[in-house]
Amino acid sequence: MKQKISIIGVPMDLGQMRRGVDMGPSVIRYAGVVERLEALGYAVEDRGDVKIGRPSTLDVKNDDNLKDLNVVIEANQTLAEEVSKAVAEDAFPLILGGDHSIAIGSLAGVADKVDQLGVIWYDAHGDLNTGETSPSGNIHGMPLAASLGIGHPSLTEIGGYAPKVRPENVVIIGARSLDEGERELIKEKGIKVFTMHEVDRLGMSKVMEQAIEHVTKNTDGVHLSLDLDALDPLYAPGVGTPVIGGPTYRETHLAMEMLAESGIITSAEFVEVNPILDVKNQTAEAAVALIGSLFGEKLL
Repeated sequence: MKQKISIIGVPMDLGQMRRGVDMGPSVIRYAGVVERLEALGYAVEDRGDVKIGRPSTLDVKNDDNLKDLNVVIEANQTLAEEVSKAVAEDAFPLILGGDHSIAIGSLAGVADKVDQLGVIWYDAHGDLNTGETSPSGNIHGMPLAASLGIGHPSLTEIGGYAPKVRPENVVIIGARSLDEGERELIKEKGIKVFTMHEVDRLGMSKVMEQAIEHVTKNTDGVHLSLDLDALDPLYAPGVGTPVIGGPTYRETHLAMEMLAESGIITSAEFVEVNPILDVKNQTAEAAVALIGSLFGEKLL
């Protein structure tokens, strides 16, 4: 991994309905992410937060079943530009959310500088909905589909091109809540998914070995998109869409440690930390600890 890290905060809460996740970047910083990375020897530049606009009325769907679309587009376009700048400066982009709709901009900024991008999507959900398949119209359930070039053109073409990633270069880990449209899309596109059944049956070590092998076959870099709701809510209660039965805190650390050992990750985002729903900043502290493991922190 690169020794220079650029932190970009995205205080976005308009991709879903529960307010408070816009404070995620602040509480992750408060939990000591910069100090943790500097202690590991990295040169850290905190570029501050992407400015997020506020519509006069929240959670309004357009005719295509997309809530707060214009503000989400604007924020992701700005984020894509900031991420692209960081990559051009030979820095590792570390994006702090905010809800998961920001992954549209993250991937647009990274893929702009990488010929064949791989993606590890560590999440309880597939985030493969479109306006046509989404039960809610929440865009935080659509970023992976949009990055694959599937969905409304205003989302798929952020950054000025589409798609950002190919289905064969994607691995989803920890899935345990998929909508019908997402299941159909996974089968249609042949997307590699390790549900909690595979995690339980194979163990996290084997899952990560296979995921790393799959995502590095034909890629020039790999982006990690980690939603804190991937963890079981026992370990990360401060998320908007918790789903019981997820990976443990220790299993997720192992996943990050194996990614660190592999050296394949070239950009990353940690999203969906909502301090209003949290207990004593437990989820933000978990995020910082996992970031430490991703960047090579070891006990001995």
